[in-house]
Amino acid sequence: MAFFKRKVQFNDDLGFGSNPVTKNQRMLNPDGSANIERTGLPWFKFDDTYTRLVTMSWTRFFFVILLAYLVVNTIFAVLYNVVGIENLDGAKGVTLRDQFFDAFFFSAQTISTVGYGHISPQGFITSVLAAFESMLGLLAFALATGLLYGRFSRPTSKVSFSKKMVIAPYEKRHGLMCRLVNLRRNQLIEVEVQMVMSYNETVDGKHVRKFYPLALERNKIGILSLNWTLVHPITEDSPFFEKSLTELQHAEVEVFVILKAFDDTFSQTIHTRTSYQDEEIEMDAKFEKMYYHNEEGKMVMDYSKLDKITRTV
Repeated sequence: MAFFKRKVQFNDDLGFGSNPVTKNQRMLNPDGSANIERTGLPWFKFDDTYTRLVTMSWTRFFFVILLAYLVVNTIFAVLYNVVGIENLDGAKGVTLRDQFFDAFFFSAQTISTVGYGHISPQGFITSVLAAFESMLGLLAFALATGLLYGRFSRPTSKVSFSKKMVIAPYEKRHGLMCRLVNLRRNQLIEVEVQMVMSYNETVDGKHVRKFYPLALERNKIGILSLNWTLVHPITEDSPFFEKSLTELQHAEVEVFVILKAFDDTFSQTIHTRTSYQDEEIEMDAKFEKMYYHNEEGKMVMDYSKLDKITRTV
């Protein structure tokens, strides 16, 4: 039996194809990334280096920078020792270990153009090597600075969604609801939201994945200053009409929430998204109010109540 009996024309599959979901695997992770395991790609692509460095986590980024710094200085330290440690005037190391570290710290001073003067190059080959390293250092630090600027200047969204959706009373009926807030102090304007339901259906004996746009009570607001509760009214035209949690689970329902807004600080459009599985939908529940007026009459937002829900029955 079809989950939704009405004939619906909706060709936009959000890029996930029509293959059915199995074992209740979600198609979109809560953080908005696609729940897809990619294979067959090369481990390293030079033309994709910038994207990976800008989008990776800060911990991994600083680890890569530190690793590159240590590797480059180690290579030049070995080269200085190969040319001859005696060509580094001021190097006092006697053992191979001490000579290596003399060359290593001289390399660190050269590549950063610090030049304390304690150790200096002597001879043509060593001077050429030091000059080449200083030029390489200027290029490397300029590249690292550009990467840092790119990471800081890249507009990102700090819109947070509630962990669960609820089916709560709405205008003598019920509505499917989720809630979102902007965790930053900046202004998001011209905020638009699209909500799409995805579910498994049997068509001509084959299991396929269907997508259905959910009509919202309001899909656009001018300014997101408080929280925004998205409401899909459950009318006779809604695929959620008179559906139980068991039926939702059988169809392996997943609801996508896709947001687009204009960031007034960066003057750029930002995008964010999340999804909810059938097990993350609470029946007969509603969200607690997040804002109130203090004694001075000023509006106060309590972000700790983003996920607070109460039972209606």
